[in-house]
Amino acid sequence: MALIIKNPILSGFSPDPSICRAGDDFYLVTSTFAYFPGLPIYHSKDLTRWNQIGNAIDRPGQLCFDGHQISEGLFAPTIRENSGTFYILCTLIKNGGNFILTAKDPKGPWSDPVWLKKAGGIDPSIFFDDDGKVWYCGTDSPPEGEAYSGNKEIYIHEIDLSLLAEGKVNFLGESKGIWQGALHHVIWPEAPHIYKINGWYYLLHAEGGTSLDHAVCVARAKNIQGPWEGKKSNPILTHRFLGRNAGIINVGHADLVDDTEGNWRMVLLASRPFQGVCPLGRETFLIPVIWEDGWPLAATESGMVERQITINKERQISNKRFFENCCDRFEGRLPLHWLVLRMPVNGKDAAFSLSERKGALRLFTRKADMRGRDHPAFAGRRLRHEDWAFSAYIEFAPNAENETAGLILLQSEDYQYRFELYSDSGNLSLRLVRAAWKEDEIITKNNLQITENKEKLKGIVLGVLCEEMKLSFFYGKDQYSLVCMTDNIDARILSTEYAGGFVGTLVGVFASGNGKDIDNYADVLWAEYRGLE
Repeated sequence: MALIIKNPILSGFSPDPSICRAGDDFYLVTSTFAYFPGLPIYHSKDLTRWNQIGNAIDRPGQLCFDGHQISEGLFAPTIRENSGTFYILCTLIKNGGNFILTAKDPKGPWSDPVWLKKAGGIDPSIFFDDDGKVWYCGTDSPPEGEAYSGNKEIYIHEIDLSLLAEGKVNFLGESKGIWQGALHHVIWPEAPHIYKINGWYYLLHAEGGTSLDHAVCVARAKNIQGPWEGKKSNPILTHRFLGRNAGIINVGHADLVDDTEGNWRMVLLASRPFQGVCPLGRETFLIPVIWEDGWPLAATESGMVERQITINKERQISNKRFFENCCDRFEGRLPLHWLVLRMPVNGKDAAFSLSERKGALRLFTRKADMRGRDHPAFAGRRLRHEDWAFSAYIEFAPNAENETAGLILLQSEDYQYRFELYSDSGNLSLRLVRAAWKEDEIITKNNLQITENKEKLKGIVLGVLCEEMKLSFFYGKDQYSLVCMTDNIDARILSTEYAGGFVGTLVGVFASGNGKDIDNYADVLWAEYRGLE
């Protein structure tokens, strides 16, 4: 019998994975940038089947994303367990810095952030040594300054966590630079993690930038303060030599974990291009690792990341993915895998409500729109497949000409499709809007002619289908009578290759007053996502 790993183990926008083990249980966290809830926590018993159990940033007041672009916010978390306490370290880009969270149960609740003011740079990690010392590890500019753009240094700093419960972390002594990358003139040595295995300290890190030249490298030392030596065959894992047309690209940003039987695995980020672009963003993959002559090796048949990996084992396990065919309802809370933009606002300025109407997500038509950096009335979920379908039932009766509500395919503030309901001379109408950089372009519009009596207005189902990177948009009174409004729409703009940034595409629902606070709303009663692979 065999253990079958089907990659990615987390499909859709799931970058910068970090993993730890507590007994027989494995826990994994990924980056979320300016989306909320932030830092999803996944659990597995076998490293192949994963289920989301919570979010580390899950309540207003923990952090502030105000003014953040979608690709700012939370970068590169690390998760570790020590003596029954779980730790997450992460970076809040733009107006925060590095911080640490703790929890006794990885499901939560997680603590408020404790800011690590003496820790410069990005990509924080933590290492608990067997002598009781605790080390912070991160990436920053070298003390002598950057000789070229991307010239960074991985450093360590001993820390004291004894007052962490009081919101204090003491940094002991001075920080020490230990590594500036494996290759000559390397850019962005980052995502550092330290392990102690068989008397050696190992530093696993990424370099080359988080795109086609991304790579995983390793160094080791007998003393954590050095000297460190790199493996002569670095990088130990990369697809940079395969080019942009390979089936899996952007391989890097890894973390190691062992199981109770002494087997090692590596989680990492990578992307799957479809017709030359990556609308799903960077996803989480897993490969087996073996040790040879004191160094880790990628133990796949090719030595690279593969879509399916078979490992000899006594039992048969296949990681059927979660949420592939899912009808979500809104019973007082958002499903765990749904996201909103930035930290939500409560009270009279709230963008949405899950309590105003039982069983509905109510989106208020506030002035914030989907092109800005405010708090829009939006909720969505990750795309997870090349071919997929999404639909939602929405009740909306616009009172003003500038009100809109509907479906959105959101890659960034500048690249998106909005399939939106609006009022045209008092008639409920529907249009498809494409945002590509600075311009909003109306692709098509249609007067629905169903608003003679707004008091009797019922909802409408809006849907979108993606096949071979072409989008089709539908509407109807229910999911069984959908009419195609337009098709053959290019989905490729919903990718980092067009939009830049670091995120994958979300599909969801929204409402907006588009510059004006209007006392109105749209109610979403259900939303269904189906993978078509």
